[in-house]
Amino acid sequence: MTTTEQNIDEILIPILEQVSDPEIPVLSIMDMGVVRSAVIKNNIVKVEITPTYSGCPAMDVIGDDIKKALQEAGYESEIDLILHPAWTTDWITPRGRKALEDYGIAAPLNAEADKEVLLNGKRIVKCPQCRSTNTRLVSQFGSTACKAQFQCDDCQEPFDYFKCLK
Repeated sequence: MTTTEQNIDEILIPILEQVSDPEIPVLSIMDMGVVRSAVIKNNIVKVEITPTYSGCPAMDVIGDDIKKALQEAGYESEIDLILHPAWTTDWITPRGRKALEDYGIAAPLNAEADKEVLLNGKRIVKCPQCRSTNTRLVSQFGSTACKAQFQCDDCQEPFDYFKCLK
């Protein structure tokens, strides 16, 4: 189990894995690492979630989707938003990183490499279509605030890069 799953009741994992991130539907909230804990107490599931960034508009949808999934499984639920410690891209699971790339979004690099890419133009972000690192930053901001827009100079495809957040 990852650190984000240490307090998750094993019965709940398959249910929570069915809940998709509303902005990246190929990722579950478990693969994104937003679920901090989930425990069953007196047939009520208490779930703690952390936003990927402060003010993330998807958190209300995620909370509603969790409640719906748990209700369909026969549980009442309470959702709590936990802001500390802040979410980090380190919490994205390996399965989640692969799902991002398969979906056409470059997975986050480590913090140092991320700065080299976003601030110094280093060409190390892999194109999710052709896997080339002959890519360049087009815009610091992509389809959401947590992504940057890139283009591959080999296959000419534009793509989002999920920025490293620590």
